[in-house]
Amino acid sequence: MLTIIWVSLVALAVWFCFVLVRDFLAHRNNLENSSWLKTSVIGFVVNFFDVLGIGAFAPQTALLKFTKQTEDKLIPGTMNVANTLPVLLQAFIFINIIEVDPLTLILMLVSAAVGAVIGADIVSRLSERKIRLTMGFALLVTAAFMLARIMDWIQGGGEAIGLTDYKLGIAVAINFFLGAIMTAGVGLYAPCMALVFALGMSPKVAFPIMMGSCAFLMPPASVKFIRKGAYNRKAALAMAIPGVVAVLIAAFIVKSLPLDILRWIVLVVILYTAATMLSAGFRK
Repeated sequence: MLTIIWVSLVALAVWFCFVLVRDFLAHRNNLENSSWLKTSVIGFVVNFFDVLGIGAFAPQTALLKFTKQTEDKLIPGTMNVANTLPVLLQAFIFINIIEVDPLTLILMLVSAAVGAVIGADIVSRLSERKIRLTMGFALLVTAAFMLARIMDWIQGGGEAIGLTDYKLGIAVAINFFLGAIMTAGVGLYAPCMALVFALGMSPKVAFPIMMGSCAFLMPPASVKFIRKGAYNRKAALAMAIPGVVAVLIAAFIVKSLPLDILRWIVLVVILYTAATMLSAGFRK
C-alpha cells in the first residue's frame, strides 16, 4: 500500500506542476504587481516553521495581508497553490520516517482529498466579502487550536499507529471535513493532532497523516483554483520555490528549535489578522 502512496504522490506532483507551469506561461505577460522578494521571503519563512510545527496557512495569511501582496479574495487559492510542492515534499519525508498503518493512512488521505475538491470549488466562487468573513472565522478556529496546544489543553493520545472499526470511520469522516475547510485557510495540523489524540493514536502519526492528507488534497484543490484563475500567479510561484528549499533545511539541517515565544507571537498576529478580516467583511 505504501508503494501506491509513493506512486500517487509523484503522479500528483507531476500533474500539478504541468497545470501550474502551463497556466503561468499563458499569463506571463499579465502578472500581478506582487513583489518577487517579499513573497519569496514569506514562502521560505512559513514553510520553514511549518516543518517545525508552527503551521503555514495562518501566519501566511497574516503576512500576505500585512505586506499587501495580493487581494483578500485570492489569498485562499494563492496559499493552496504556493504550498502544494513544499507539502508534497514534507509528505515524502514524514511518511518515510514515521510508521503509520497503511490502510488508516490511505483512507484518511483519500477522504481529505475528496473534501478539498468540494471545498475548493465552493471557495473559488465566493465574493471578496464572503472570503474575508470565511478567513476571519477560519483564523479564529486556528488560533483556538493553537492556544489549546500551547496550554496543553489537548489531552489524550496513546501508542496506536492505526485505527479499525468505528474509530476508523470517525477519522475518515472528520478528515473529509478538515480537507474541505482547509481550502478556506484552516490549517490541518492542529485539528488533525486533536483528532489523533482523541482516537488514542500516537501523537507522532499526526505528522504523516497531516502532511499526507495535505499532499493528497492540495494538488486537486490547487488545480481547481488555477483553472478558475482564483489565485495570484506571481505570488504563488514566488512562494513555492523558496518553500521547497525551506522544507529541506528545516527537515534535514535544523530539525528543531525552541519555538514557545514564537508560537505566542504568531497567535497574537493571527488574532489581529482575524479581527482585521472580520471587520472588513462586516463593513460591506
